[in-house]
Amino acid sequence: MPMLSLRTRFTGLLVAAVLFVMVTAAFVTATILAKPPEALFDLAMAEKAEMARLLLDSDPTAATRLAIPIRATPPSVVIDRELTDRVQRQAEARGYSVDLLIARSGRTMGRDLAIQLKDGRWALLGNPGRAAFPLKPLTAYLTLVALGVLGVAIYASAVMLRPLRLLEDTTAAISADGKIPRIEETGPIEVRTTAQTINRLAARLNAAISSRMRLVAAAGHDMRTPLTRMRLRAEFVGDAEERALWLKDLEELDQIADSAIRLLREEMGPGLRETIALDPLLEDVVNELVEIGLPVRLGQVDTVELTASPFALKRALRNLIVNAATHGGGAEVSLEARDEEAVLSIVDEGPGIPEHLLGRVFEPFFRVDGARRKLLPGAGLGLAIAREIIGNQFGSVSIANRPGGGLQQTVRLRRTTKAA
Repeated sequence: MPMLSLRTRFTGLLVAAVLFVMVTAAFVTATILAKPPEALFDLAMAEKAEMARLLLDSDPTAATRLAIPIRATPPSVVIDRELTDRVQRQAEARGYSVDLLIARSGRTMGRDLAIQLKDGRWALLGNPGRAAFPLKPLTAYLTLVALGVLGVAIYASAVMLRPLRLLEDTTAAISADGKIPRIEETGPIEVRTTAQTINRLAARLNAAISSRMRLVAAAGHDMRTPLTRMRLRAEFVGDAEERALWLKDLEELDQIADSAIRLLREEMGPGLRETIALDPLLEDVVNELVEIGLPVRLGQVDTVELTASPFALKRALRNLIVNAATHGGGAEVSLEARDEEAVLSIVDEGPGIPEHLLGRVFEPFFRVDGARRKLLPGAGLGLAIAREIIGNQFGSVSIANRPGGGLQQTVRLRRTTKAA
């Protein structure tokens, strides 16, 4: 289940709080209005019974004119004894001489009043009883209140959480090279203050990133000259074995410097993009690696076109395939064209990587086993450079252990959409 945003939770909390108060108040009000105090209700019933008795006893034709049923016996329906006793006590307390019965009618909340006349007969008087609970009007009222509260809550949350939304938008706008864009310092004071703070932070971070890139690039370039001098001096070492060790270490230093400079170049920008066919580019990479003796083979390869920088993408794919071929004892490469993306799969039969280290494979200079540096060439920057290149081409790369052993590297790239 996706995590709800802070704005959504704040809006829901505000709406729930206001509606809870409104619903509680509405039900309390409706209950109070619909149910008068028992004493007043009982007194009204007693007064009604006494006035009806006086009218019907004094005017024999009143029952016919008012269409009041007259029965020789009291009603045979269920008698509400508790209510009858209360109303009778109210009548006696007022000095009324009426004898009455109150029967439950078939209507909701209704009661029928029966009074005994002086000739012993019973007059049946309908009585609306207490008012029914106003459920439909209350529902309509609460619906209107809910819509109004929802509108106010959405507006309030949008205004109050605008600084947080500004942070979210700024984070999403950070480019692949780590540069934070400048934000317009407009709007309410809270928003302006937030924008100013983000802009100051962005300026410092951008300056730090640029300084780091210049420092590493300068160091990489400056290392070339002393490395060349050291290589020339190593050639004059008399011991052949010692000379070979010196040249090997110098070669590794040179690879580290060269890889660091390449990584920085990829971080600085994606390069020029053009529409290319990925399948022949992939075949070229595999053929080149086979020619230098690496165990690489092609699997199923679909026809795929995409927009990318061909030289940078070729370097990334070469790094990934070389990693599988050297560390996994061989690589099989396949390319699948899907609806909106191209999926490149590189599998090997190697020992795999411990699960707790999988999240670190793209870190610069990372090695699963530091001792392997002595056995296999490289600076440990190949995967870092590959991920940086693919990220600049609006793609992604992931590595996972295969159930049957070995690793699977998966590259996903956005395909070029052709007009219909």
